[in-house]
Amino acid sequence: MSKQHDGQQALNEQPANDGRTVLLFGEILADMFPERSVLGGAPFNVARHLAAFGLKAVLISRTGRDRLGEEIRAAMAAAGMDTDAVQLDADHPTGRVRVLMEKGGHRFEILPEQAYDFIDPEAARAAALSRTPSMVYFGTLSQRGEVSRRALEAVLAAAPAPRFVDLNLRDPWYTEESIRFSLGQADILKINAEELMALGHLLGLPGEDQEDRVRALMRDFGIGRAIVTCAEEGAWQVLEGGEWTATPLSFEEPDVVDTVGAGDGFSAVCILGAVSGWPVAKTLNRADAFARAICGVRGAAPDGDGFYQPFFREWNA
Repeated sequence: MSKQHDGQQALNEQPANDGRTVLLFGEILADMFPERSVLGGAPFNVARHLAAFGLKAVLISRTGRDRLGEEIRAAMAAAGMDTDAVQLDADHPTGRVRVLMEKGGHRFEILPEQAYDFIDPEAARAAALSRTPSMVYFGTLSQRGEVSRRALEAVLAAAPAPRFVDLNLRDPWYTEESIRFSLGQADILKINAEELMALGHLLGLPGEDQEDRVRALMRDFGIGRAIVTCAEEGAWQVLEGGEWTATPLSFEEPDVVDTVGAGDGFSAVCILGAVSGWPVAKTLNRADAFARAICGVRGAAPDGDGFYQPFFREWNA
């Protein structure tokens, strides 16, 4: 499948003064835990991490004209995040998700008809045209509504940069159509092992094992790099040329508070590595280490920037 952009060429040709801008599209919401609420949504979480790591993260989203929306904007400003592309909605509430804690993990109850389902296409397109990003990030949840789906298409048409796609499948809020569209746009694809199994059944992927199915996805959709996360077992990736790498096996028992947002932390470091020119094997290892650290805090992101400093020191040593 041919893409309507040349992702790697676009990455190489970004102007030096804007080479660390990342454009993100999708949901902003609050994860409602039993004892408190935590700001979240995969694009928000990734943008928060990227801003803490010194990138300019521009999030195209939409919140309601309500108290939660005000809290989100204030939190974004306090974290040094760009709020210019976050739209206001007078008719729909800021997104909310109930997080139900269960033995061995958690389960999401995602509410329908939220503000992020109604991202205005023209305003989104204008936001994309006003930037020259090094990379564009999106997933599938924000494609569940027709209005936001059209907005995403407008953004992708206006921003010919490499696309990092984290499918983030949330049942029942995805379709085969949205999956195929996302895969067709992806230069870098991140999925977890469970999602890979679901794709195998949904798309009828050939092959005897996970790697065979990933290579089939890459071949069928023209994907240059595919990353598969496997929870506590780490992650592995395949490049377009056939190279395969994996994180070292970890035998340490992690100090887990919850696993919410671990995958988003992983995505953020993968994006940071891509725009910073890190070797892909080193990027994978750093992303895995950061995701494990995120499991040690409540919610998807730490409260302060001090959490990031050890990673800055190690990665810049």
